[in-house]
Amino acid sequence: MLKKKIQQLAKEYAEDLISIRHHLHAHPELSYQEYKTSAFVQQKLAETGIPHHVLAETGVVGMIEGKNPESRVIALRADMDALPIREENNIPYKSTNEGVMHACGHDVHTTILLGASRILQETKDLWEGTVKLIFQPGEEKNPGGASLMIREGVLKDPQPEAIFGLHVHPGLEVGKLSFRGGMVMASADEIYITIKGKGGHAAAPHLTVDTILVASHLVVALQQIISRNRNPLSPSVLSITSVQGGFTTNVIPSEVKLMGTFRAMDEEWRFRAHELIRKQATELVHAMGAEIDLHIDVGYPMVHNNEALDKVARAEARDFMGADNVLETEVRMGAEDFGYYTRQIPGCFYRLGVMNVEKGITSGVHTPTFNIDESAIEIGAGMMAWLGSHVRFEV
Repeated sequence: MLKKKIQQLAKEYAEDLISIRHHLHAHPELSYQEYKTSAFVQQKLAETGIPHHVLAETGVVGMIEGKNPESRVIALRADMDALPIREENNIPYKSTNEGVMHACGHDVHTTILLGASRILQETKDLWEGTVKLIFQPGEEKNPGGASLMIREGVLKDPQPEAIFGLHVHPGLEVGKLSFRGGMVMASADEIYITIKGKGGHAAAPHLTVDTILVASHLVVALQQIISRNRNPLSPSVLSITSVQGGFTTNVIPSEVKLMGTFRAMDEEWRFRAHELIRKQATELVHAMGAEIDLHIDVGYPMVHNNEALDKVARAEARDFMGADNVLETEVRMGAEDFGYYTRQIPGCFYRLGVMNVEKGITSGVHTPTFNIDESAIEIGAGMMAWLGSHVRFEV
């Protein structure tokens, strides 16, 4: 009875939810600037009669109590921020905020959670427990809105037994979901290096410290940290993505700046690698006569899906969607601040298919032409409401 009711309501609300998504997509806001988005979410929760409050300035937390509200507590999470990308889609709901775009689908995530909340509120006499709704800011930018929400108590009063989050997947056909237990996404740390030395005329390198040459050696040497120190069975990536130094052909610059990212699936190896990066970079640069400033900005932890919760969620997804529509998700070296939640309580981060090749909807996230097949919104809202109302999980 509950499953059919949820499916019916998801279908009934689909048109309204698509309108909500269009509004959010047309009015994107950058990380930690989601003031209008936050107000919009609060308005929608108020219209549905869901009590809510604000955390971390723009985050919103709602609460829906079913029968026997203390019998179980499940959290559902969505992120709200957009990216500094200029949208190139020719659509009626194109971004009106020049240079800002919902290119990662957070407008979809927010819409789906609003839809799930409406369904859960409508059906609260049919299920037991409490569902905590988490609309968080700043997933796209350190220190991560999840960390701020946790610091301000989002996982307390009451503490959820488990948390679910979803992410659109432009490589997965619409109508499909994908799950994975264990390691799912990598940690992400940012590396900033400045190499300094005496600059001078390019025709007299013996009177200078060739910072370009030092930087070149360092970029190559840093790769050996991964290839020679990491367990080959543990995924890890170190990429130097920016080299800035020099301004003309006949001057050796006195300063070269490097930037990059380090990703890992093992928290112990992650911080050992930080030590190796610092040691190798410092000693190599000094050996070549230069000075170095090095900063590693520690970012999001890896996302680890609780294996037991993943099995429960998959079973519920097969029941709700049909077994043929529930697939295995791949390991990704991308990062997600959902990892902060999974370090505190059991979590399950799953994927929602949004690709439609026939309609030409195939662009990846973080691109200026990213879009979705909007029939995925009905599926996402229904599935999230089903998990929120139905899952029982004990550690």
